[in-house]
Amino acid sequence: MQTKNDEGQAMLYHAYEYTHAAMGPMRQAARMGQQMLTSPFNPMVSTYQARATAAACEMFINATRRYGKPEFGIDTVELNGKTLDVVESVPFALPFCDLLHMSKPDAPADQTPVLIVAPMSGHYATLLRGTVRQMLPDHDVYVTDWVDARDVPLSEGRFDLDDYTDYVMEQCRYIAKVTGERPAVLAVCQPGVPVLVAASLMAEDGDPARPASVTLMGSPIDVTKNPKQPNELATGRPLSWFENNVIVTVPFPNKGYMRRVYPGFLQLSGFMSMNMDRHVDAHVKQFRNLIKGDGDSAEQHRTFYDEYNAVMDMTAEFYLQTIERVFQKGLLATGEYMYRDRLVEPSAITDIALMTIEGEMDDITGLGQTEAAHTLATNLPDDKRAHYVQAKVGHYGVFNGSRWRQFIQPKVAEFMQAQRAPFA
Repeated sequence: MQTKNDEGQAMLYHAYEYTHAAMGPMRQAARMGQQMLTSPFNPMVSTYQARATAAACEMFINATRRYGKPEFGIDTVELNGKTLDVVESVPFALPFCDLLHMSKPDAPADQTPVLIVAPMSGHYATLLRGTVRQMLPDHDVYVTDWVDARDVPLSEGRFDLDDYTDYVMEQCRYIAKVTGERPAVLAVCQPGVPVLVAASLMAEDGDPARPASVTLMGSPIDVTKNPKQPNELATGRPLSWFENNVIVTVPFPNKGYMRRVYPGFLQLSGFMSMNMDRHVDAHVKQFRNLIKGDGDSAEQHRTFYDEYNAVMDMTAEFYLQTIERVFQKGLLATGEYMYRDRLVEPSAITDIALMTIEGEMDDITGLGQTEAAHTLATNLPDDKRAHYVQAKVGHYGVFNGSRWRQFIQPKVAEFMQAQRAPFA
């Protein structure tokens, strides 16, 4: 029987959908006005009034439109002076995740197979475009392309933190089977915990497809070390508060009708609120750039916010378990993490090499939280460990940007290459 709280949650998502639909005619009018004001046939096109009005129209359109799933858009890469075509395919699909293969038909056959595990934290896997682009030339790259929960029918069942772990293990097995090699796994931020859990389970079971190496980048393994704002937000309220205030049901006619989710539009408001001044300043500058006709700066702004504003729903069970197990109780760090009815033992890891990467100025995952993985893998030899702190970078800079390209990625690639192992 549906409770009043459930009805209120459902109405919140409906209200969002109705508001978006109601804005449709106004967006269309703004689009037509912008086209008219910027047309070369308009004798007033160069006036300040026309430029300002056209800029206001664009700002309104971008503020009210829905941002769809972005594309990776990586068609070619360079390797030793040769241009290689990149072909995207989905050779292995599960209900909540497509395993994306970024193959290069003309690349050397012996490249290291790498599974890049993207975070399921609101944004699409394309947020790791810079990560993927830099790994592509020298590696056989696979990426977890998570599916928006609003697009997964309720008949496909639940998806929680343990299911996430299952997906990682299944993907490792698939890659090992098709490549003949145990994959290198690269986890960016949030998936660090389920990836380390998967590695522990596969190591304990002697799974021949267990990763050859695991690289954790800015991952919340032990959130008690140098906690940052996300840690404080997660621990400042009881779990019931999150369930009662941010979990809603997907409305009809979406494929995931009646699925309980933490919706993307609420996540985006949370992202914005953490750095509201920065976002306001960015949009003010964008308005001024549009008036001035600074096309390069305006395009950089559009590119960033097209990605930033593209968000996806997460299943309620996955989100709530992550809040409770990872941030509120820190179960992996305390040795109490349970995978279904089984205690997870990172000490079982003996031949899965472990590398941890942190950013000196990370304001999401504090220094020491990722490095803590080494204290859990107590039986791993020293020659299979590495830890690196990149100076002068925040969270995003750990896996994207110039320092990722110049300093971090070469170290990661060298580590993965040194730890390669056959699938036996």
